[in-house]
Amino acid sequence: MHKQDVTIYDVAREAKVSMATVSRVVNGNNNVRKETRDRVMEVIKRLHYQPNAVAQGLASKRTTTVGLIVPDLTNLYFAELSKGIDDIAVLYKYNIIISSVENRLMKEDAVIQGLLNKQVDGVIYMSNKLSEEATEAFKRTDTPVVLAGTVSGNSEFPSVNIDYKKADTEALNLLLNDGKKKLALVVGDKEAPINRDNRIPAFEKFVADNELEGCEVFDGIKDYSDGYNLYPELAKKGINGAIVTKDVSSVGLLNSALDRGAKVPEDFEIITASATQIASVVRPALTTIKQPLYDLGAVAMRMLTKLMNDEGLEEKHITLPYELIKKQSTLNK
Repeated sequence: MHKQDVTIYDVAREAKVSMATVSRVVNGNNNVRKETRDRVMEVIKRLHYQPNAVAQGLASKRTTTVGLIVPDLTNLYFAELSKGIDDIAVLYKYNIIISSVENRLMKEDAVIQGLLNKQVDGVIYMSNKLSEEATEAFKRTDTPVVLAGTVSGNSEFPSVNIDYKKADTEALNLLLNDGKKKLALVVGDKEAPINRDNRIPAFEKFVADNELEGCEVFDGIKDYSDGYNLYPELAKKGINGAIVTKDVSSVGLLNSALDRGAKVPEDFEIITASATQIASVVRPALTTIKQPLYDLGAVAMRMLTKLMNDEGLEEKHITLPYELIKKQSTLNK
């Protein structure tokens, strides 16, 4: 059966449920038993059923709408990325539908399916990692997908990032040149590809190449409180320099150090790796690996417009330049 010929009736018949039940499943209604939901989803996947939640009379099958998937609408990192996406979308006359996958009762694939049901012409995915659920959901559709500021172990999807290994190595060199030899890499999720395949190997190589001792990776530091509560452990272990992947965690770490009488940067140096506005408004201002967040979003959207118009891409994976902005949280010798 050709997937464009598959109807909700076909799915209901194969799954031995009512059409109303199929509708509840594809729309993410939680009032369906897990066993029934799993059976319906298996049939949907097998038949390649793609519900159309947009007017059926669109002969061109184009909606001039782009789906934007973000993990957290309040995260400044993704907010600044989104600005670049939105400006290019407006330029090319696309509307944007935003879906957040944080703190949702529905699984991520259900959130993505709900977005695809709206017949968007393309999707930009932003997160610290591309989940297995998202990967499988994107593989089931012909809708173009671009990853913005997202590292994936799967090179199938076009992406825009910076060279995280090079950036972190430059930052570590700054700390070492300032006399800081017990270093920490502070991450939110060590299993995220951006950390597992990039930042952590760069950190471990730098430590080994420079024969440093007492250096360590700290995992699970995702918000202000995590950063604030981490400092006593760092101080106990004699850590005197840290790269922190999340700005809000950096601020927590900074305030905790200051509250406990440490001098920043004389006793303890901090470099943050996200470069949102929060890094500039705190005092002392944070030395930053400045990612071109606006450009990451803008380039991702331009890539998507090419894919949606079958133009093809000259480069599938684009690496943009970064800057190491030296401010008051490092000595900068």
